[in-house]
Amino acid sequence: MSAAVTAPPCHSRSSPLKPNARSTPSAGKPDALSTRTHLANLDRLLVRPPPLPFPLQPKKPLAEEPGDGEATPNDRSGRGGLLNALNLSTFLPFTRKPAVDEMSPRNLAHLQRLLTLSPRPSPKGSIAGEWWRYHGEGGWEGLLDPLDQNLRREILRYGDFVQAAYTAFHSMPEAEVATSHGQHRTLVLPDSSYRPTRSLFASSSLCIPPWAQRRSTPRWLTQRSSFVGYVAVCDNEREVRRMGRRDIVIVLRGTATCPEWAENLRTGLVPLTADDDASAPKVAKGFLSLYKTAGDHVPSLSDAVVEEVNRLFEVYKGEELSITVVGHSLGASLALLAADELSACLAANKDHRPPPISVISFGGPKTGNRAFADRLQPERGVNVLRVVNAGDVVTRVPAPIAREGYVHAGAELRLDSRDSPCLRPDAGPACCHDLEAYLHLLDGFAGSGRPFRADASRSVALLLTYQRPNVKRAYVERARMLGFEPATPRTATANPAVADGQYGYLASPT
Repeated sequence: MSAAVTAPPCHSRSSPLKPNARSTPSAGKPDALSTRTHLANLDRLLVRPPPLPFPLQPKKPLAEEPGDGEATPNDRSGRGGLLNALNLSTFLPFTRKPAVDEMSPRNLAHLQRLLTLSPRPSPKGSIAGEWWRYHGEGGWEGLLDPLDQNLRREILRYGDFVQAAYTAFHSMPEAEVATSHGQHRTLVLPDSSYRPTRSLFASSSLCIPPWAQRRSTPRWLTQRSSFVGYVAVCDNEREVRRMGRRDIVIVLRGTATCPEWAENLRTGLVPLTADDDASAPKVAKGFLSLYKTAGDHVPSLSDAVVEEVNRLFEVYKGEELSITVVGHSLGASLALLAADELSACLAANKDHRPPPISVISFGGPKTGNRAFADRLQPERGVNVLRVVNAGDVVTRVPAPIAREGYVHAGAELRLDSRDSPCLRPDAGPACCHDLEAYLHLLDGFAGSGRPFRADASRSVALLLTYQRPNVKRAYVERARMLGFEPATPRTATANPAVADGQYGYLASPT
């Protein structure tokens, strides 16, 4: 999709790479021509689709459509303030809605695939000759502002991997498994070039006291151990050649259970090991607890990640490898802890040349102190790219009263919900923290001071499904006129392979 777009009126905003420099950015509210352009794109996208394999919601009269800013009971993240912004909505029964990983088409022929969880095409441009730069060597200098199109595609793919982790959790939230490797979780990746090799679980050192539990409280809400992500490897040789190396990716979702929420509130800084002195790197106590605590039936997240990466290194011994750790919200902090530990473990292995490690985080909170950030980069050579929405309050926590020297690590790619022609300029904190909103903004971001890309092609289906109160009324009404209604959310079951036939790939350790 392409169309000419007239640059909107200017206002002052600093560059994400040069915070002290003033640029000529896009206006907080796109002009009329920009809105018409994107509405035209919406018309092309939301043509009445062919019959779908699941029912659509019954249409309502236009008078019943929620107004701009009005939350609905089924809205995934609504306008519920800070608690919803911190993913609380993902485990409250009255707001919970499964995160469905759907990809956007570039033409109308792919619309049905868009609405049936078909894999998203992998990036097209070859990066084999410069893969080190795209993996973070040099801090992504010259690639972020303006945003390189190949880097955009790579980051979007990693973001879709996190969406797949949310989908798998909602599909089968029970964490107790019969095998030691925890391979009972059904998982479908949005890019078939990658193969999942191991499911990962995070366990809390806290537990809900019996007096606080009710008979009707679902077990997934209170269990100490929960599926938090997975390890995958690129095993498509054509894609390996395109990327210039074989990529191992570790994917981690955000907060989804009560014990995880409780751990988020434990913001005191503690050393990574008991032997560290007062000047050693320190991280939030709750994050470290989730990373290091073993469950009753599963190993700790730390042990599982190190064990699986070492196993894959033996399988692909002698090849050019890279490690990418990607996470959203809580998962972004766990990603930093995993990258820090892997960098030390792999450097100590004299049988292999340590591969480069990069972290891609979406909406991550502050994780540790200055010593921890410095140890990641430059001491251990971990490249960190933080994708940040200017309106996301989670990226500014812990709160000042409990900050205790917290700092962010790595380079920053700053987005802004106000630049989107689809989202309301006063979108609430939950929308600003939502992963799909991040990916929507990333797909349209061209650079500081530049308008939202007129040819941005990511689907608006998820925005309409999960963020309808935060989508501009013109887009909601136009979608209704074109016959598009979001799919009815499915209820999580103990057997998602039966409930959702499309979840047909079972992760295995081979």
